[in-house]
Amino acid sequence: MTQRLHLVFGGELIDPAKNSFKDVDDIHIVGIFPDYASAYNAWKAEAQRTVDNAHMRYFIAHLHRLRDEETEASPTEELG
Repeated sequence: MTQRLHLVFGGELIDPAKNSFKDVDDIHIVGIFPDYASAYNAWKAEAQRTVDNAHMRYFIAHLHRLRDEETEASPTEELG
């Protein structure tokens, strides 16, 4: 069975309408999670904790979608 890891991270943005961090050194790494559901729960908790700061944003990165571009992908992987 394929493992589908997800990274939850966030920080203060320069502009709330864009996705550029104010200070990359200050990005909060919440953690890496084994499935989307647990990543979503962690994301939601951090987003709710920082709801009063319009410049704070948290994201879920689908680590399982990152792969070596030199390695040929299966037809299933290409479908996304």
